[in-house]
Amino acid sequence: MAFHLMLVCCFCLLAKMTAVEYEDNESKFIRKAKENPFVPAGMLGFFAIVAYRLMKMKNRGDTKMSVHLIHMRVAAQGFVVGAMTLGVVYSMYKEYILKPAEAQKALEQKALEK
Repeated sequence: MAFHLMLVCCFCLLAKMTAVEYEDNESKFIRKAKENPFVPAGMLGFFAIVAYRLMKMKNRGDTKMSVHLIHMRVAAQGFVVGAMTLGVVYSMYKEYILKPAEAQKALEQKALEK
């Protein structure tokens, strides 16, 4: 009963969302995607792998359904973990290599101006 009540409350809150709030949420996703492009790439890869493996399910041969689904899940999760790892490495590169190099160039430029 409590779960049902919670679902009804969530649905009511979502139904009250105005167009402006929807646009804010959409722009938030686009902003986050620009900050870290590996998130949409991971999502896209996940759905592509799942779609491919579901289409391939007809021709799985003697493989059991459960084994096929487990392989699909492992492949999709592996792609997402790989995308997340690349995203972390990219953000570390920007933070610890590019920013100090830009700061050093700015200091050298300032010293040359004096």
